[in-house]
Amino acid sequence: MHEEEDGGEANVCSDPRLVPFKSLDEAEIIEEGGKQEQASRLCGYLSKLSGKGPLRGFKPRWFVYDPRKCYLYYFKTPQDALPLGHIEIGDAYFSYNVEGEEGQFSVCTAEKEFLLKAPSRQVMNYWLQQLQQKRWEFSNARGSGHRDSWSSPTTAFPLTGLVGKDNGRDPRIVHLLLQQTLRTSQCERLPVCSRAPDPNAASEQSQPSALTQEEAAQLEARLQERDEQIPALCGHMERLSLEKESLQQELKALKIKVGEMNDQLGMLMETIQAKDEMIMKLSQESSTPTGNTNGSGSPQPHKDQQELGVLKDSLQGYKSQNKFLNKEILELTVLRRNAESREKAFEAKCTALEARLCQVESKYLVLLQEVKNPVCSTQEQNPASEVISRLLEDALQVESPDQQDHPIFKPNTVSEYDIYGFKTVPEEEEEEERLVAKVRALELKSLSMTDQEVSVGVKWENFLASTMNRDLVRSPELKSLIRCGVPHEHRSKVWRWCVSFHVKKFRDHLAPDYYETLLNVAREKPNPASKQIELDLLRTLPNNKHYASPSAAGIQKLRNVLVAFSWRNPDIGYCQGLNRLAAITLLYLDQEDAFWALVAIVEVFMPRDYYTKTLLGSQVDQRVFKDLMSEKLPRLHAHFEQQMVDFSLITFNWFLVVFVDSVVSDILFKIWDAFLFEGPKIIFRFALALFKYKEEEFLKLHDSTATFKYLRYFTRTILDSRKLMNIAFAGMNPFPMKQIHNRRAFHLEKVRLELTELEAIRQTFLKERETSQDRRSFVSDDEEEN
Repeated sequence: MHEEEDGGEANVCSDPRLVPFKSLDEAEIIEEGGKQEQASRLCGYLSKLSGKGPLRGFKPRWFVYDPRKCYLYYFKTPQDALPLGHIEIGDAYFSYNVEGEEGQFSVCTAEKEFLLKAPSRQVMNYWLQQLQQKRWEFSNARGSGHRDSWSSPTTAFPLTGLVGKDNGRDPRIVHLLLQQTLRTSQCERLPVCSRAPDPNAASEQSQPSALTQEEAAQLEARLQERDEQIPALCGHMERLSLEKESLQQELKALKIKVGEMNDQLGMLMETIQAKDEMIMKLSQESSTPTGNTNGSGSPQPHKDQQELGVLKDSLQGYKSQNKFLNKEILELTVLRRNAESREKAFEAKCTALEARLCQVESKYLVLLQEVKNPVCSTQEQNPASEVISRLLEDALQVESPDQQDHPIFKPNTVSEYDIYGFKTVPEEEEEEERLVAKVRALELKSLSMTDQEVSVGVKWENFLASTMNRDLVRSPELKSLIRCGVPHEHRSKVWRWCVSFHVKKFRDHLAPDYYETLLNVAREKPNPASKQIELDLLRTLPNNKHYASPSAAGIQKLRNVLVAFSWRNPDIGYCQGLNRLAAITLLYLDQEDAFWALVAIVEVFMPRDYYTKTLLGSQVDQRVFKDLMSEKLPRLHAHFEQQMVDFSLITFNWFLVVFVDSVVSDILFKIWDAFLFEGPKIIFRFALALFKYKEEEFLKLHDSTATFKYLRYFTRTILDSRKLMNIAFAGMNPFPMKQIHNRRAFHLEKVRLELTELEAIRQTFLKERETSQDRRSFVSDDEEEN
């Protein structure tokens, strides 16, 4: 619950009386708005009691109901971007006083009571009826067995792209109550997994040696300890799951009971209202003859007075009964709220245990990796070698789809594919590399469950809830959120908006079916680039299931996007690298949006000649990046210069495909979030941040061969996206785009001059070769013998 402007509590719940909320003809409400859509989206003006002291009074506010979180947001006007506050409808109850002011009702939550006023009693009844219905729908959805419905509400917009259609539902947002054990276990694990390789240790491991009996005993003890921890955790998880099921059944029974009580209360309220009408009618009938008899001087009949007294007593009894039923409903609501709180606490414990299990299994894999070489490299048959081999086989197994749907938590916490469709543990690699990939996947999953990641998701939920009635606009708040990373369930919407913003100047002057027209042209006419496109389709992202085979869902879409782009830009046609850019955008966007994303990257973000045959723009950016390296990271740049290591051989591909296949997938998509919003400056920021992240490790290497070898794979060892993003956006400042433009212009002239000189040398060489071939006389073998 938060408020920015409206404060104070409305302690006016004196003798409230609930009446049945009659359903209105919604057509009357719809006619006022003029559109059918307003009936489905609950919004409108209500007066809210706010202020303090003499300024306290009812002020008109624009109220909008958000079905994702069951919040009733209120704004000053419908055009405001940020709400003044919100009311949690999911755990609230409603009431109004029959004898109070017309249209006035109260919404009571666990923390506060809100006093609202509608223009008329009819509008008030409509709002109360709708709020009750929304609360009941949200409560049923929350208790229908979806574990994450309370923290991951259904998005108001559908997910698009290959990833959204593949997953079918949003990924779980982990709960805000993550325990401190997750952080401490991460701190214990990070030094083990991220230490630099020691040359002395490598030389010692290269020599075969046998374990002593004492070391073997210690190893078996440590392995046995790990094996004991895993079944204990699994058993605890099973008990928690059973307890959770019992709580869910108890909660369902309470909800059914509350529904029955609501039905009974409605019937009693209708009876009360009917009797109230009868009392008023009888009172009017009795008052008329009484006046006449008084006028004539005759006494009032004693029978009418007795009947009126009986009716008043009955009315008082119904009021008491109404109060009792209200109290009963409130008690049931509290019971339901307590049951839901217990369920949330157990879910948080389940998540913490899952994270702890990831930590234990990660350490377990690291231990196996450390002990494998000295045990298995001995020529003698050691009993421990068979044990370690079996443990390695078990550890490298990934979770199958059948295990994912099992209600009981399984120890294998790494799926075959991640949420983006990339294979987590490659099968064709060697055993040691597969083991490293499994450790990396476990660490990534553990990092994704930190409370910092969850807080980012909550910020996005609040921001999108405040903009649910309007389109996104560029703002410092949106920029800050995108730099933190866009959650998986909102990435399709944000990417689509970013692309539309950058290519709006193109699309405004083109027909709506421009993309389909390009595809029709491609079907009718042969394209010179089609052959090379077909050759590169299966080589685009072979480790992603959406592009792994000719029948995969993304292959045809990728073909359409690349062919359409080649017809739009015949001077470029197709360049290796465009296929990976298009493949990444297709994971979250539809075909047409992915096509325009490719247009935005090539025609808006990147300089001209970036993807042409000469790759002129790409070469210029490498020289600009070298200048930035010497300024931002002078020690590391001097170290590379001293060892004569040309890092542009590696970074050239970073810039060409925006880090695709260079970093882990979680970091890759966070880079793309900022890249699609801010442009090419993001590539320079993260390229510098990657070197800054591993600067100390590079400085420890004093051999050019080892340095270049580490340069080829060091980006895959960076897993902490939060640390990397902090370096990119805070450690690299100031970072003006004007400076990059100036350096591009400076180096562009130099590169063009060098290319002109090279072309002149090439032409001279070709002429000399043709001349020498004309003068050369060829003789047969027989002539040479003679």
